[in-house]
Amino acid sequence: MFKDVLVVLFSLAFSTCAFADASIPKADKKGSKDNPVLKRYEGSLIVAYELKSFDEFTLPLSPIEEVKGKRDRHNNRFFEPKQKKSLEGARTRLVYLVPENRSPLEVLRNYQEEILGKGGQILYQCKGAECGGDPVRSSSGGGGEMSLSMVLFPEERISDPHFSNGHCAMTERIDDQRYLAAEMPGENAHVSVLTYVLKDDRYCKAFDGRTIAVVDILETKPREQKMVTVKAEEMATAIAKTGSVALYGIYFDFNKADVKPESDSTLQEIARLMKSDPALKLLVVGHTDSVGSFPSNMVLSQRRAEAVVTVLVNRHGIEKDRLTPVGVSFACPVASNTSDEGRAKNRRVELVKN
Repeated sequence: MFKDVLVVLFSLAFSTCAFADASIPKADKKGSKDNPVLKRYEGSLIVAYELKSFDEFTLPLSPIEEVKGKRDRHNNRFFEPKQKKSLEGARTRLVYLVPENRSPLEVLRNYQEEILGKGGQILYQCKGAECGGDPVRSSSGGGGEMSLSMVLFPEERISDPHFSNGHCAMTERIDDQRYLAAEMPGENAHVSVLTYVLKDDRYCKAFDGRTIAVVDILETKPREQKMVTVKAEEMATAIAKTGSVALYGIYFDFNKADVKPESDSTLQEIARLMKSDPALKLLVVGHTDSVGSFPSNMVLSQRRAEAVVTVLVNRHGIEKDRLTPVGVSFACPVASNTSDEGRAKNRRVELVKN
């Protein structure tokens, strides 16, 4: 009887994994499209896609080098380029599965010709180990050295489901990586192109030996001014009515806990709320979206909550014993984490009456 149960469970697990395996697509990923700044390599299909109206991106302009004594979230030795451009603007990430029998070099040279043909300039190129870090890793892996892929787009930012075409293309072992960074003044854009051969004989075996092209396009344009500051009186009303208030005017860089300057107006209103009611004590609750693991987001949300408390205490003179920082990771979503809009709603700081 026990043996029969094991057989059934094994069969179910096998069928579930098989169902999740990567497969050769017949069309672009639903909802994806090329960015007009740069056309695709002929015959390629989009397997992963992300569009942000305003984001930041670090463009490497030299090999990535180890930063001694520092580790990333996956216990890899930390690497970063000494020369780089820190960019902000509209970002498009396109991951293509290239037709069979096309090498990473051939694909990269075609992108290079396209960039130069549109008046662009190649700022940096590298291949294999010349790029620095681990040359056979893509965006996934722990306990070793970071790779160029991890610098460009770490695993915790990947939202594609495990074993899907997009996830496979960005997380499996690689070979023969080629990279270029370029500027396209006529398009007000910078471009990052990484090509490599994917190596996997398990769940992603459909892509084994195929060339992948990962293209990031950052178009420089001002951020839409949509910041709305909740006034102290509005906070007080919400707390009196429901016991809490959610705030979206406190900002952090991706995967960091430093409070950004544009958060000042909201922090001033929180301080005004506290000073108007000397008996009020609050939990300062940090919430994240589901990009990355639950434990790593738990640490991040706690650090962000603590950072808010530190600013209120040190800059605004609020007594520390009136504020308790709490991190809850993505345990309390207010929207689905499957879309950019939903994830944005889930990233918030909440004040809860204590």
